[in-house]
Amino acid sequence: MFFFGGRSTEHEISCLTAVGVAGALDTSLYDAHGVGITRDGEWVRYSLEQILALGDRASSIMPVVQPDLPPAVLYRDGGRVFLATREGGRLADATPVDVAFPLLHGPFGEDGTIQGYFEMLGLPYVGAGVAASAVGMDKHLAKVAFAAAGLIVEPYVAMEQPGWTTQQALDAVSEMGLVYPLYVKPARSGSSVGITRVATPDGLGDAIELARQHDHHVLIEQGAVGAHEVECSVLGPLPGGQTRAAVPGEVIMHTKGGFYDYEAKYLADEAELAVPAPLPDDVLQLVRRISVRAFEAIGGEGLSRVDSFVMPDGTVLLNEINTMPGFTPISMFPRMWQADGMSYEGLITDLIDQALARPVWQR
Repeated sequence: MFFFGGRSTEHEISCLTAVGVAGALDTSLYDAHGVGITRDGEWVRYSLEQILALGDRASSIMPVVQPDLPPAVLYRDGGRVFLATREGGRLADATPVDVAFPLLHGPFGEDGTIQGYFEMLGLPYVGAGVAASAVGMDKHLAKVAFAAAGLIVEPYVAMEQPGWTTQQALDAVSEMGLVYPLYVKPARSGSSVGITRVATPDGLGDAIELARQHDHHVLIEQGAVGAHEVECSVLGPLPGGQTRAAVPGEVIMHTKGGFYDYEAKYLADEAELAVPAPLPDDVLQLVRRISVRAFEAIGGEGLSRVDSFVMPDGTVLLNEINTMPGFTPISMFPRMWQADGMSYEGLITDLIDQALARPVWQR
């Protein structure tokens, strides 16, 4: 059962992910259904064919969940979970569900909320659990977990209270000795939405206000000047196995002074994704080890993409972890596994196998 769309700013990206994953699903093994979540939080029922049709669009139009489809209801009865269509005051077309595959990015999907609902239903699901999802979604809490595990993060200031003024932020930046450029970002958002590169103190106030449009909790991070921006895909263990990390890839910007923001990721030809990253093998192996440690530091399960900076002296600074990374066929997460010999289809089967092997409360 795929869950996609959602109330976050990454609604369209989630729809694209659903198209890619649904198209690669081994239908000889799985009977797939979908729940699309509209921007307003309404649940509607999708067939596999309707999910795939979201990909039949003009290249300039991003897909969205259509609110005029039949309302969907998920419920537990007699020890099993069912998906049904609500028709007035009755439920129709009830279908048993064995595993949920949330393809939701950002708040209300990647942050532990829907994972908690699955836990209450006793429904196995792909990906990180409630606590790991919540910690991974909050960039500040993730850094705290990384530091507690002995991993290195870039210097930063956390503006946890919405009442912080620009002057207080400037004072905190000065006390921490942060060096410009700085990156100001919402703590609990994804796809680089709401992030600003700040070259001088004069730009800090506007950057904070932009970030607050997405989250009152804001981070101010020191830029990793001269670093290689490296990403690494991680998979949880299969029964009896160990956490796995793929060959890392590097984000290479074509625009001088640019950074990997939403437009560069999805709308413009401003970045190149090099897999494997053009770095010495010993550095790539170090990134893999650190990525596994980061995954385990937050209690990760299923999958994650770990983003880090490799400094000129070889130091690896952890940036963040994404417990439901971009998952279209051309996204970095599957591309790194493909470079390691795992197909896109095999990756999806691996994740479902992991979900079915993990115990769920009241299962």
